[in-house]
Amino acid sequence: MATQPDPEILIEYKTRIIPALREKHGYTNLLQIPRVTKVVVNSCVGADSDSKEALEVARQEIGLITGQRPITTHSKKSIANFKLREGQAIGAKVTLRGRTMYEFLERLIRMSLPRIRDFRGVSAKAFDGNGNYTLGVSDQSIFPEIELDKIKRNIGFDITIVTTASTNEEAKSLLMELGVPFTDKAKKPVAPKTEEQKEETVEEVA
Repeated sequence: MATQPDPEILIEYKTRIIPALREKHGYTNLLQIPRVTKVVVNSCVGADSDSKEALEVARQEIGLITGQRPITTHSKKSIANFKLREGQAIGAKVTLRGRTMYEFLERLIRMSLPRIRDFRGVSAKAFDGNGNYTLGVSDQSIFPEIELDKIKRNIGFDITIVTTASTNEEAKSLLMELGVPFTDKAKKPVAPKTEEQKEETVEEVA
């Protein structure tokens, strides 16, 4: 049986990204170079009145999107205000590794994210300080595996990319090289006024 070729994004990581990261951060050991170890796709439906139907939809959609059968997540404790009971089924989750993980990342970065309306990139503030990044997706329609006319209800997802990076900066470098389009929304510093501009302002006020 012939083996399947590696996903393009994995080939690119081995051939281009590893040398690029080594040069940028000065790694002396190959094991220091960060890599993605797993991707977790999670959807929580909570305690909706029709939570059983919502949970089934979430399981089906996550299965279609990832190509892997999801597990059901349960609440760890009871919360009266949210009408949650301990052990209640509240969501669905998939953990991707290896080839399946890289295939999903490739589809997410190169096909799904660009389909978001008015897309200008993803936030660079969603790192956890330990080299992991979580991306929120408001609905499943951006994934090409989902047929729009068959969507019964919108299901939101959290996609956590777990890496071996030890800092946010290193993790961001890795994800940027993989093609994740970050956008920094920090305001540009205002340039100090020249003496002429100050004089003009005084005259306008006067």
